[in-house]
This record gives sequence, structure tokens and C-alpha cells, in this order.
Amino acid sequence: MTGGNAGFYDGMMTYSTLPGKAICRAVWNMNAEKNLRYIMQALSGVPEDFGGKLLEVPVGTGVLTMPVYRDLPDADVTCLDYSADMMRAAKRKADFAGIKNVTFLQGDVGALPFADESFDIVLSLNGFHAFPDKEAAYRETFRVLKKGGVFCGCFYIRGECRRTDFFVKRLYVPKGFFTPPFETKGSLQRRLSGMYADVQVTSVEGIGCFKCRKEKNS
Repeated sequence: MTGGNAGFYDGMMTYSTLPGKAICRAVWNMNAEKNLRYIMQALSGVPEDFGGKLLEVPVGTGVLTMPVYRDLPDADVTCLDYSADMMRAAKRKADFAGIKNVTFLQGDVGALPFADESFDIVLSLNGFHAFPDKEAAYRETFRVLKKGGVFCGCFYIRGECRRTDFFVKRLYVPKGFFTPPFETKGSLQRRLSGMYADVQVTSVEGIGCFKCRKEKNS
């Protein structure tokens, strides 16, 4: 999806450019294998034959998910992001790939413009560490997920990679890229277990990946 013209952000997310690789190694202690492993774990809640309704929030530039949606022609996908610039980048990728089953909306994860129990899957990649109101984000993603539906994704968690913790504290937070407080692997497991069933939390360096299911009697 990036070809040879990936921008800085896409190159970092996909470990596909020299500057992107340098940031992955220096800040996230990631090589190509680790980068692919966390992405695959984060996306493991989306079946290869999925044909239901999926919400991705935030969509970012879509570099990690447009290739997935291209191979899910029967899915009804809604991609939401607070940043209009990010969303435009994702829409360009969708248009370039000829993806017709994705709707793009600008909005706030803390006040999702959807009815209760609207989606079979809610996917959130690398967003929760930036959300200013994480409690509202947890509530809203839970609210719009159907009973029996899957909540999955990934984001930064502290305490797993000392190098990443240093850069987040000294650079990412002061620059406004990330917003505390941050989960640990243990706190994320406890939080999700209090809301969902079949909770799986794994980590690759400082990235926590999760997959869980909303109970049918919740």
C-alpha cells in the first residue's frame, strides 16, 4: 500500500523506509519481525472471511488496515478519526486500491455517533495512548459493540521496554503525541477482564495487543 513512496509515518508503521526503520529501532526496539508480529497480533480478531460490520477508530493513515479491507469485500467497514488529515490519507489509499466497502467519518472516540450495539468488531490500532479521555473511549467502544462482538487492537503500554518508556516520557508526552495515564500489561488485562470475556493480552516490546469478546448477557 505504500509502494516506494511511503511518508515518514507510514514508513515507521510498516518498517518500510530508512527513517521509519531508524525510529522503530531507536524508540521501540523493533525490527521487521517484531513489527510484523505485533501487527498480526493486533489484527487477529478480524477473521479472514469476515462479512459483518466493523468500526476502526482511529483509522490513522490506513496503512495497516486498507490491505485488510481490500480482502474483505463483504464487510461493512466504518473508519473514524479525529484528524481530517489522517482520514484523507486513508481515503486516498482506499481509492487507490479500489476499496468500495469503507465509509470515512471524522469524529471523537469519546462520543461515537453510532447507536448502541452497532458493530460486530471494534478495532483500535495505536490510538488509546493518544486519546485524552481514555475512560470515555473505553466506554464508547464497549457501547457500540454488539453482544458477542470482538474488541481488538494495540497501543503503547508502559513497563515493557525501558527504552520506549524513556522516549515516551521525555519526547512523546511533552510534544503532545501521547497523553497519560498509560496502561501496563497487567492493568490492561484487569481492565478488559472487568468489561469483556475471553480476554487475551500480549506484548511485543512496548506495544500491548489485545483481543476480547463482549459477553452476550452484558
